[in-house]
Amino acid sequence: MNDGSPIADVVARMQQRLDDLPEELAHRRFFLSTYQRTTQAVGKAIDDARFEDPAWVEVWDVKFAELYLQAHDADIAARVGEEGRSSWGGGPARPWRLAFEASRDLPALGHVLLGINAHVNYDLPQALLEVISDEDFLEPALMDRRRRDHERIDGVLSQRVAAEDGELAATGARSLLDHVLTPLNRLASQRFLRESRQKVWHNTFELQRARVGGTYDKRLAELEVLSAAKVADLLRPGQVLLRLAVTGFGVTLPPV
Repeated sequence: MNDGSPIADVVARMQQRLDDLPEELAHRRFFLSTYQRTTQAVGKAIDDARFEDPAWVEVWDVKFAELYLQAHDADIAARVGEEGRSSWGGGPARPWRLAFEASRDLPALGHVLLGINAHVNYDLPQALLEVISDEDFLEPALMDRRRRDHERIDGVLSQRVAAEDGELAATGARSLLDHVLTPLNRLASQRFLRESRQKVWHNTFELQRARVGGTYDKRLAELEVLSAAKVADLLRPGQVLLRLAVTGFGVTLPPV
């Protein structure tokens, strides 16, 4: 990842959020640190020419990260008003509110899963639409390139699973991770990534049709409800991965 690149700037902004986290929100570090390392990995993959259109991927990845940073900042601002009092008016969209309000006593992996779920299901289609114009959607060859680069991100994320095992193990959650990140469950994690990204691609097309038809806000509100319900499901007691195996990681906007 080149110093001074847009992705390097995003990584630095993530570090600033890590440095500024108050002690009572220290559990936020689990997802934010994971996301920072993943963003660095995407930057390296761009430098290594692993994408068909690296310039587009870089812009897209920055737009995607900015949606998380906006949600994080909105939540921090809503928690403490100017006079230091609790002030919960406003704040981020509901999927992020649920993820941010999760108990600090959740295992590290739980916080990571909640953040990934909210970010991928709710933010990723919006980020894609920010970098794919309505005219682009009319060009099948271009959209195929966009789709392939979208899928290549899975390869970057899959390669991070084992590395993140070691990173999160340092938090003391090793016994949980030993169970979750067995070779079988690593394959399951890859399946979850593929399944969610396929649904994200579908949802992007649904939102684009809504953008053209003037119903974007309505359809985005539907996606917010679906994404929040998935986060709420992950928060229920019990075996999260077993539920994911049955219901999947992603959400699907129904056609209209």
